[in-house]
Amino acid sequence: MSVPKTRRLELRTDETTDQLISEAAELLHVSKTAFVTDAARQAAERVVARADTTLMAPEIFDAMMASLDVADESSELETLSKLPRLIRR
Repeated sequence: MSVPKTRRLELRTDETTDQLISEAAELLHVSKTAFVTDAARQAAERVVARADTTLMAPEIFDAMMASLDVADESSELETLSKLPRLIRR
């Protein structure tokens, strides 16, 4: 099912970029609008997907994971853990 296109996006570009986009669109047998829309959507999806990813060196990841197995020495946490539960099963 085709989604109705109700939004308009305009852009300015230089002649070389416009010619390159035109050539690429022709090679793919699509309109310049379809080519630019598809390219922009793919780029946006990559950016959004990367926003949810944290990259770190393997050594840092291993240290972080190992630290999860070590209890913190916090008297405040110990006191809180001894309070009665508010939710009962």
